Amino acid sequence: MEHIQEANFLKEKLRDAKRVLIGIGGEWKAEGKLSDERNCKVKAAYEGLYQLVKDKDYFIVTTLTDGVIYETQLDGQRIVAPCGNIHWRQCSRACTTDIWEENEVVDGVCHHCGAMLTANTIQADPYIEEGYLPMWKKYQLWLSATLNRELAVLELGEGFRTPTVIRWPFEKTVFFNQKAWMFRVNQEFYQVTAEIKERSTPVAEHSAKFITEAAGCF
Repeated sequence: MEHIQEANFLKEKLRDAKRVLIGIGGEWKAEGKLSDERNCKVKAAYEGLYQLVKDKDYFIVTTLTDGVIYETQLDGQRIVAPCGNIHWRQCSRACTTDIWEENEVVDGVCHHCGAMLTANTIQADPYIEEGYLPMWKKYQLWLSATLNRELAVLELGEGFRTPTVIRWPFEKTVFFNQKAWMFRVNQEFYQVTAEIKERSTPVAEHSAKFITEAAGCF
């Protein structure tokens, strides 16, 4: 492993942290079910992440819409997906704020207006946000209790496609919490801002690979 020092430092920070804030971005995108053979690397990364944080008070924000994180051992009540989830359904005309599970409406038709249902993700036009808002409120409450407490921040594979969800808010959290330390792990966008560079560890590595190896899951 090329980044042994960073991995060991990560585990040290996780051990000492009171809470752990995690952001998961595009480098963790899966194709189909997590159990599919082509997703073995992503599956190993999620398993590794679980092993690293299973005994911690953590919360995860993901910009992925593939929904596979809910197929892992990670606690679904500690995960928010603000960009939606392809396994949730909404009315394509947005005639209602109702959100359905993938197989909840057998015929795939909105019973309010007769329009077809579509995936409840940011690709929907318009996007019905009610699907994630309850968990977002829970996340905000959890986050408010991290101020001035030892906080480990893991930003994993997030770029600039939706920087207002993870990248910029995480930087702000670290800036205001003097007891926070951030690990920004990304094959391309690993750089950190000058304002938080003294309390950050940039890691130029594919984040799924880094977490898998750091956890010792091969």
